[in-house]
Amino acid sequence: MATSLFQSTKLSIFAPRMNQYKKVALYTLGCKLNFSETSTIARSLEDAGYARVDFDNSPDVFVINTCSVTENADKKCRQLVRKAKKINPDAYVAVIGCYAQLKPTEIAAIDGVNIVLGANEKFNLAQHIEKNEISEETIVYNSSIKETKEFVPGFSIGDRTRSFLKIQDGCDYFCTFCTIPLARGKSRNATIAQTLLEADKIAQTDVKEVVLTGVNIGDFGQGGDENFFGLVKALDKVEGIDRFRISSIEPNLLSDEIIDFTLNHSNRFVPHFHIPLQSGSDRLLKAMRRKYKRSLFADRIHSIKKANPATCIGVDVIVGFPGETDEEFMETIDFLKDLDISYLHVFTYSERANTTAIKLGDPVPMNVRKQRSKQLHILSDKKKRAFYDANVGQTGTVLFETDNNDGWMNGFTENYVKVKVPYDPKLANTFQYVHLNSIAPDGMMFCDIIVTAET
Repeated sequence: MATSLFQSTKLSIFAPRMNQYKKVALYTLGCKLNFSETSTIARSLEDAGYARVDFDNSPDVFVINTCSVTENADKKCRQLVRKAKKINPDAYVAVIGCYAQLKPTEIAAIDGVNIVLGANEKFNLAQHIEKNEISEETIVYNSSIKETKEFVPGFSIGDRTRSFLKIQDGCDYFCTFCTIPLARGKSRNATIAQTLLEADKIAQTDVKEVVLTGVNIGDFGQGGDENFFGLVKALDKVEGIDRFRISSIEPNLLSDEIIDFTLNHSNRFVPHFHIPLQSGSDRLLKAMRRKYKRSLFADRIHSIKKANPATCIGVDVIVGFPGETDEEFMETIDFLKDLDISYLHVFTYSERANTTAIKLGDPVPMNVRKQRSKQLHILSDKKKRAFYDANVGQTGTVLFETDNNDGWMNGFTENYVKVKVPYDPKLANTFQYVHLNSIAPDGMMFCDIIVTAET
């Protein structure tokens, strides 16, 4: 039986160190924003005295940060709870995040779950565990999403080369296929000055690349005195961070001034954009309640490539939206074929409760959705190959990662070409100026190191 406590709490900066002998493991499902928040919550647990360990290291507390985007959220959550209880039958299991906000009762019914925390409560996890640790019932803290108004900043630390900096949360767009506004609330952010303080904290670490993340980062400021362009210009002056990467930005919020500054005048922003399209059909864009037409999207791509032809551009696409005809799907295919883009992220539409899309009727059969998804994945492979082919013979600066992958190590150029070289621990978390030679059988790029780019 679950006990539901509908209340809102504020993040405590100084939690008591009462759990110094307890171990905690955290598992993240979903997006870069979730990874950023998991890392922030992990630090609050460490401040409260917990020791962070791997999931398989018999922790006393398991924390599962869930996602609401995937249709298999329930299945993945159940699998992880089952795995946790198999590792340590006596462990305390906390489920937080977007899925926990949307369907807390459903999660509370999963055997083995001790506590479920919604969007307003997850940042107070340490206090909630301390308060409810001995309860024999499953506790649910889940305020109405309308009460979720506070912005909690954060950033990820763990991969020394890269950090996800949370600059914004929530969304005001209410696209007909999306549950994010119901899971995360209205669009909100800290001030530019406060965001710079978070960036400065990252600058004090070994991290050399920061990815700006949020739900709708281009909406930073929500039309007030501050905006995303102002934040970009301010972050460009932060000392101690070599690279900034923009994770994803709506095409209607990607202005000419942002394109021009990041590609022609910035010291730290790299030539890489990820821009959601969703469909190449104007009728479907309207049905999705997107805030642009395909002509605007094409204009943004052309403006980027005019400013810097070497820029990497990723695109999100949804297949199988209700009512999508064969002709409209081919509109998307033909539209994307003609655009100078670098890769696709393909999402197969899935029916989500409490969204407008499920009321539209005329569902696309699942076998058709899968077939269309396969076609777009093939197109993505061709686009990526063409982009890599265009980079053969070029030079660039690579930030190498730390992992040893069967004798190889990887890194990314400024414009997101993934390279591989024989593993050398001295290269980890360093910049190297390289010559891009040829495409490897696995699709990555072989390169020669010309000279160390470190100063």
